[in-house]
Amino acid sequence: MSYGNSSVVSGARAARRSFQFGRTHVVRPKGRHQATVVWLHGLGDNGSSWSQLLETLPLPNIKWICPTAPTQPVAVFGGFPCPAWFDVGDLSEDGPDDVEGMDTSAAHVANLLSTEPADIKVGIGGFSMGAATALYSATCYAHGKFGNGNQYPVNLSAVVGLSGWLPCSRSLKNKIEGSQEATRRAASLPLLLCHGRGDEVVLYKYGEKSANVLQSTGFQNLNFKTYNGLGHYTVPEEMDDVCKWLTETMGLEGSR
Repeated sequence: MSYGNSSVVSGARAARRSFQFGRTHVVRPKGRHQATVVWLHGLGDNGSSWSQLLETLPLPNIKWICPTAPTQPVAVFGGFPCPAWFDVGDLSEDGPDDVEGMDTSAAHVANLLSTEPADIKVGIGGFSMGAATALYSATCYAHGKFGNGNQYPVNLSAVVGLSGWLPCSRSLKNKIEGSQEATRRAASLPLLLCHGRGDEVVLYKYGEKSANVLQSTGFQNLNFKTYNGLGHYTVPEEMDDVCKWLTETMGLEGSR
């Protein structure tokens, strides 16, 4: 199943970018619908590949929404266009931050979740650049607004990041510590970060540093799991950990 394409034009700069999102794939819950999670693919991928994997997980009470990123020029590929949640020149927190691109993708994700029923818990997860977008969304939720100042509209119950990194880490401390409400939201949001020690694309040290920055900024409910020998991909052990964590964190009925 797919929703129609959504086109978002954002930013007030003279050379505004137009973002055309690709196809969104939805995996319906096989049991009672208790939670909805938007899952974000990595750089150059699409929503279809992850929807096929998520459909096989023993999580019958989760509805998965797997959007596809806009195709746009990406600096790390020398400006070659591919599906990307934002522009990136360096797969780490050291590169310049494309706040306009991240805001657009985070807003797209929030819009997908905003139409869910009020009694459904909602979360965001992702792999690699998708994980970076999920973590950026987590910081926007805690701060109460996107980087452009617009209000963040959904109440997140869980965020998962696999093999990713934290964008905009340098400005995070000021955003969270400047508000009691932001400090409270950061402290209460459950986060699961997983990273392989053998990751040759997003180096393990960047995943570890991201977890440390989040914890030191007040995201106290954070679980950082590491996997010896794991490269830039997922393995059943890691997905088992994700399933257990989501079941427990979101209060789902026991997995079958």
